[in-house]
Amino acid sequence: MGMEREMEMRERVNTALKQAMRDKATVRLSTLRLINAAIKDQDIAARGETGDDSGVDDTQVLAILGKMTRQRQESARVYEEGGRLDLAEREMEEIGVIAEFLPRQLDEGETEAAVDAAVSATGATSIRDMGKVMAELKARHTGQLDLARLGPLVKNRLCAG
Repeated sequence: MGMEREMEMRERVNTALKQAMRDKATVRLSTLRLINAAIKDQDIAARGETGDDSGVDDTQVLAILGKMTRQRQESARVYEEGGRLDLAEREMEEIGVIAEFLPRQLDEGETEAAVDAAVSATGATSIRDMGKVMAELKARHTGQLDLARLGPLVKNRLCAG
């Protein structure tokens, strides 16, 4: 499953990009081009580190998309505070395009269950184990969790014991 799964994300982005060109969907097209550029940048960086030119895998692509989403959420917030709703709207549109390639986000209950499972799996007992728990969650649920929201949840769970 490894290799074919790996091409899946790229294929999906490229297919969507070609369709956006045909549809002349400008925001969509520019967002997909940004995603593609970010993946290529990551490929080049990975090649430099490992000498392997197979490119980044889906997990890394998901991490890129997660980062792009967070950047846009932050920008949208800044634009909204500055009263530039047109720009905030554009960021939200881009987030919508990126979200199509992300797995379904876990809801509140599922997130708590995932935290509990990660705590059990790592045998974490105190706040010192937070890094282990976060690594476990990233490994199991890349792209499905809001890592910024996760930190406080894990901390509370470990402090509560």
